[in-house]
Order: sequence, then C-alpha cells, then structure tokens
Amino acid sequence: MSAQDFLVELGTEELPPKALNTLADAFLAGIEKGLQTAGLKFSAKKVYAAPRRLAVLLTQLETQQPDRSINIDGPPRQAAFDAEGNPTQAALGFAKKCGVELSEIDQSGPKLRFSQVIVGKPTASLLPTIVEDSLNDLPIPKRMRWGARKVEFVRPTQWLVMLLGDEVIDCTILAQKAGRESRGHRFHHPENVRISAPANYAEDLRKAYVLADFFERRELISKRVAELATMQEGSAIVPPALLDEVTALVEWPVPLVCSFEERFLDVPQEALITTMQDNQKYFCLLDVDGKLLPRFITVANIESKDPQQIISGNEKVVRPRLTDAEFFFKQDKKQTLESFNLRLQNVVFQAQLGSVYDKAERVSKLAAFIAPRIGGDAPRAARAGLLSKCDLATEMVGEFPEMQGIAGYYYALNDGEPEDVALALNEQYMPRGAGAELPSTLTGAAVAIADKLDTLVGIFGIGMLPTGSKDPYALRRAALGILRILIDKKLDLDLTEAVKFAVSAFGAKIKSAGLADQVLEFIFDRLRARYEDEGVDVATYLSVRALNPTSALDFDQRVQAVQAFRQLPEAAALAAVNKRVSNLLSKVEGTVSTHVEARYFDNASEFSLFSAIQKADEAVQPMAAARQYNEALTRLASLREPVDAFFEAVMINAEDPSVRANRYALLARLRGLFLGVADISLLS
Repeated sequence: MSAQDFLVELGTEELPPKALNTLADAFLAGIEKGLQTAGLKFSAKKVYAAPRRLAVLLTQLETQQPDRSINIDGPPRQAAFDAEGNPTQAALGFAKKCGVELSEIDQSGPKLRFSQVIVGKPTASLLPTIVEDSLNDLPIPKRMRWGARKVEFVRPTQWLVMLLGDEVIDCTILAQKAGRESRGHRFHHPENVRISAPANYAEDLRKAYVLADFFERRELISKRVAELATMQEGSAIVPPALLDEVTALVEWPVPLVCSFEERFLDVPQEALITTMQDNQKYFCLLDVDGKLLPRFITVANIESKDPQQIISGNEKVVRPRLTDAEFFFKQDKKQTLESFNLRLQNVVFQAQLGSVYDKAERVSKLAAFIAPRIGGDAPRAARAGLLSKCDLATEMVGEFPEMQGIAGYYYALNDGEPEDVALALNEQYMPRGAGAELPSTLTGAAVAIADKLDTLVGIFGIGMLPTGSKDPYALRRAALGILRILIDKKLDLDLTEAVKFAVSAFGAKIKSAGLADQVLEFIFDRLRARYEDEGVDVATYLSVRALNPTSALDFDQRVQAVQAFRQLPEAAALAAVNKRVSNLLSKVEGTVSTHVEARYFDNASEFSLFSAIQKADEAVQPMAAARQYNEALTRLASLREPVDAFFEAVMINAEDPSVRANRYALLARLRGLFLGVADISLLS
C-alpha cells in the first residue's frame, strides 16, 4: 500500500502561552485517534507548537483506507422463521437494522448472518473530518468568535496548510481554506512561506525566522540564558514553568542581558524575583552566594540590528514595578511588625471561627505547647505564633501575595526579633507542596504544625469536612505537611495531646465531642496515601495502624521495621502463625492470662517455646523501649522453629482445662511480643 507524508498547520493569532503545549499534544492525540478509528497507519509523528501555529507532521501515512469486512450475527433460525417458513418479526427487524432486504441476509447457518465488505476510502477524503474533529475536541475552556463568523476557536484563525505528499487537501476548516502557504516571522519575514513538502516544513519556516519546534526553541533559550549568566559571573533562575511560558511567547528567541539600579537590592530579593518572573517573564541572575545580581535576562522575539533599544525598553518597563516594591517595603518598615496585628482583627479567617487575629493567638498558644515536646523553646514559639499572620496586613503582601511569610521574615529581622522567630514566620507555610522544603528550625516546625493543626481542628469542628475532590481549606495537604515535618525531621510529638490542646483552644466555637478522634483518624489516614506513593504495601500500614501509635515518627519507625521484616525468610510463616493465634485467642471466652506455669507442660516443645519466648522477651524489651523495632522483629524471627515445633506436637484445646488455659497463656505471651511492634497477623 502506498504512503505519503502528511502535514497540517493551523495559523492563528497569538495562542495562550500557558496552554500552548497542552493544545499541541491534544491536537496530535485527536488526529491519531481519528486515524486509528479509520484504520490508517503511519510510521512516525511530530507535533509543532509556536505562538501563532499548531502543526502535526505524519511520516508515511497510508493513502488508502483498507477494506473492512463486517459480520453481524442475527437471531437463531428457529426464531427467525415460523413453522411454515415465513419470516418472523425478529428476522425482518434484523434485516432492517442492517439496512438491507431479508434476501441479502445469509440464512445458511444456525443463525442469520449479515456479511459485508466495506471498501476503504482515499485518505485525502477522510483527513478534513479527522482534523476538524481534533480541533473541535481541544481542551479550550472558553472559545471566542471573531468578525461576523459563527465559527469558534481559542483565537482567531489566519491560515491553514494541509498537504498529503505534494497535494493540497481541498477543504475549509475554521473559516480557512487549506493551501500550502504558511507565514513567517511578523517582522523578519512578513511574506507568505510556501511549504515545499511536508518533510521540509520546519526548514522552510526556519528560513522565514520561525522555529516551529517548541523543544528546539526551549533548548536554545535554556542554553543561551545559561551562557549569558556565566558571562555575568552568575547563574540564572530558570523555573521550568517560566521557561515553557517564555518558549511559547517567541518564534525566534534572542536572549538579552538587561540591568536595574543597585539601590533596589535593598528590597527583599524574593519580591524583586517574583515581580520580574511573574509580571515581566524575565530570568533573574544570582551570584555565587545566592544573592540577586542587579541584572536579568529577557528573551526578545526579534533579532534586532540595535539590541540596545530592546534592552533599554525592558529596563524602562521593569523600573516602575521595582519602585513599587521599594516603596511598599519602606512604608511597612515605618512601624513594627507586631503593630499590624490589630488590623487582622477585622480580617475574617472563617465566619464561625473568628478573625485572623484570633487564629494567630491560638497558633501562638499551641506552638508554645508543641515546642518543648519536640525539643524547642516555648516562649520563642509563642512569639513567632503571635507574629505569624502580621505580614498579611502589610502593603508588601497586599501587592505581592507571594511574599506572605517572606515579608514577615524581613520585617521581624528589622524589628530585632531572634533569627529563629523571624524564620518561623516563613517556615509556618512549609512544606508548600509535595516534596517541598521543610522548616529548618524547631521554632518554625512548632509554628508550622500548630498552624496546620489549628486549621484542621477548626474546620472539622464546624463540620466542613473535605469531600471527594473538594478540599477548600487544603486539609489533606495540611495533614500531610504535619506528617512530613514530624517524620522527616524525626520529631517525636504525641499528636493525641496536641490535638486535644488545639480543640480546647476553640472553646464553644466548635463541637468538641469526638472531634479529637476524628481529626487524628484523618491525619493518620493520610499516612496510608503517603506509604502507597512510596510503594509500601497497605498490609504493612494496617499492621501498625491496628496499634494506634500516637506519634507519627513512632508510626513510621514501626512501618519501616515491618517492611524490613517482610523480607526475612521467616516472615510469611510467622505472620500466618500470628493470624492463627489471633483467631484462637479471639474465640476464648473471658480474658486470657499471660502468666504461664511450667508445671502444666506435658510436651518438650512447650518447654522449648516457653524458654525461647522468655529469652526473646528479655532481649526485645530494651529494643522496643529504644524504638529499635527493626532489631526487635529480627530477633523475634528466631522464634519460628520453636513455634512450628509447638504447633506440630501440641493440641491447643487439651481436655484438661488447666493445661488448655496454660497453652492459651503461652500463645498470648507469644502474640504480645509481636504486638510490641505491629500486628503482623494482618500480613498474612
């Protein structure tokens, strides 16, 4: 079967830069889906995306749809015809469904059958519908119209190229008649560009100052920005999302170094970086110490004969933004950070839970409660908690919301607050996302935990639980944040105590009955999700959860120990034994004693197991006390042989009630040893 290259390019007004890659990938996926449905194959694919175009190139696309055979089974013969051989309604209905007369239906088999060969169509006749369907299915939240036309797209369309081999596909899509002429760069090559062949698409446009390949432009920008940064004796801040956005804004990228006045460096560098990245799409430069240099890199969309004009223009544009930041910073510093607290009395945190000021006071008390329990300083944690929300009322944060916490840090230092108190004002929001940075100080950790616990308790206390994907107060993230801080920083906090303290701080504002248990269950349930992401089997989690440890760190240490235990050759057998023992003990009426008396033994294996349990108990107790759970389970693995021998030789339910009770006591001792770490019966 013959095959030819296929190219489709839709030209538009400038596409939304943040959505460009998504649109391009969806365009290709839609075309692939259409071709697959039609039974058409190709050897390779390539998608192109630039500010004014989306394009797809397919190599060696089949030019003819293959013929297809269809076979449809109908009703059985006995149901299709009556005793006289007349067709029934079932037979007539089947023929009608197939769109043919009954005489054209195969009646030779046990069932009626309709067979038909569908002759394949030329690919050229199918492509317009496939392309149009793909464009209609693009993930566009809001489509627009232009002129007097009724067609809709993300942006007004300007031209359409559709080539199969050397032939133009005759069609009109989104008000554009297909041809072979594309357009070059707006300024360098405003004339139309004739696409000589689909395979030459990228090179034809390159000659017209358009790099159609998104990833080629991205790589060029990344490489050139790094080179320019090195020439400035610094390094560039290149967030992937910003690099993608800048790549989507230019057809012919030309990075240039610009500068700003050094006086602006007195402003917190985070504010300067934020405004330059978010508002101007610039790449900022840092020196070897991580301090902001008074220079930045812009990416022009033109190769200017006088680049200084572009540089001066960008320097002129950025100056008012930096001046604003400088003004707000100086204004805020005219009063102490603490004085901003009063303004927060009029800022609602949540209608039923009071103001942001009220929240800061609760966080202050809770942080002071938590700090000494994790090795921190209570007065400093209390001070940081009290100041934690002050910067929300500052001019800086009002203008640059991303500066919340960071502005507080700088203003606290300016007021002479201790370093850890100042740091805590930013660290309270950590971790800001999955895998993000954790608080570096114990004061910051205490405030971060307190802030999140207060939100969890408060929102749960008024019955606003997260449902499905709806979690407006980010309670799941808050719970995971608490767990990450405690586990990753190895902080041993009794969460039951902390949650109960948090509940009491709200007083009558919330329904406290059963609230602490509800919040704790929610937090520890989040651990399950964390472990699933880490590849920890759910049975391992459940084996520890059954014991309800109140410390997240202790919980994690037990989980890691069980994970290691499961790799031992004795693990499966001991898990099965524990399950058997658990079932046996659950059927005993009343309480089972753990006091074992040797005088009731009548089998050597009983003596052996009892001796092994006593030795293991002596060895494991100090390990468990020191939370050396891994070592404890490894030591308990040595019980497998005496346990196996015991069950092989002994009938548990002996006729003599004293002997029977003594054997149950022995099993209870055995099970108790393992329950010191986890309920490993759940592993079986």
